[in-house]
Amino acid sequence: MIYADVLIVGAGPAGSTAAWKLVQGGKRVIILDKYSFPRSKLCAGWITPKTVKDLELDFSVYTGSVQEYKRLHFYLKGLHVPLPTKQYSIRRFELDNFLLQRSGAEFIQHKVEKVEVVEERFIVDGKFSAKYLIGAGGTNCPVYHQLFKEINPRTIDDEITTMEEEFMYDWKDPECRLWFMENGLSGYSWYVPKGNGYLNVGIGGTLIGMKKSGRTIKYYWEKFVSKLEKLGLVVDYKFSPKGHNYFLGRKVKRVQNGNAFIVGDAVGLATLDMGEGIGPSVQSALFVAKSILSGSEFSVSSISKYSIPHIILRR
Repeated sequence: MIYADVLIVGAGPAGSTAAWKLVQGGKRVIILDKYSFPRSKLCAGWITPKTVKDLELDFSVYTGSVQEYKRLHFYLKGLHVPLPTKQYSIRRFELDNFLLQRSGAEFIQHKVEKVEVVEERFIVDGKFSAKYLIGAGGTNCPVYHQLFKEINPRTIDDEITTMEEEFMYDWKDPECRLWFMENGLSGYSWYVPKGNGYLNVGIGGTLIGMKKSGRTIKYYWEKFVSKLEKLGLVVDYKFSPKGHNYFLGRKVKRVQNGNAFIVGDAVGLATLDMGEGIGPSVQSALFVAKSILSGSEFSVSSISKYSIPHIILRR
């Protein structure tokens, strides 16, 4: 048996950030993840100045690439709104590995199957034991499904489905562009240039909205890539997109069950307006670390459910 003070399932931004603060606080932390790092991760990779501050990221020493935007281009039913702001894009392939290495926690590649509670300790797959357990494994986190699913159920009303691709491309337009509600999509599509010659394009919308329209996400994807070609943003490229689902941050019933906690997408904290997940994930990680270290209540109620205010306030 391998013992720790805290076991964290999931090595993404939420898991690694929680581990970073817990290690600083003197805890022995083990992070478990089914993937080796660095690993590919679908994500538009947009982060706000608040997230940069929360992560205490110093871009002069950060080993990944960063693309800064001085404005974002919003499109809604033909209306174009170029909004002055200060935002950034990163590659999750780079950011997640950086945060994991910085955390100082022990990392073990392991796919979690079974979580048990034995004499006030959590036993994972009969191999790992800890007083505290944090589920940071995203939408399909085993900690959520085994310890929180019944007390914190999810509904299709809050489920987002996406299709996207990140690839090397000699992009000419360096600015981020977002199209809302096009072709009846209950969501938006994006064009996000990144550092070192990478580009992320994708679409996301509510699953219930697509079911009501009778259209699949593939329909909206084909409309979108046709638009990119027509605008000259991405031409002569054969796409191979992938998809994933996650949940918006509406009213969350419980994020703590004894000494077990869930953070990030395991909770479902993405903002209601933009589906932004990195910022809320990082905030929840900082809160759970503080809770464990101080014995205070863990809550995510103060995390904003909207991204737009953080964009407008950063002009």
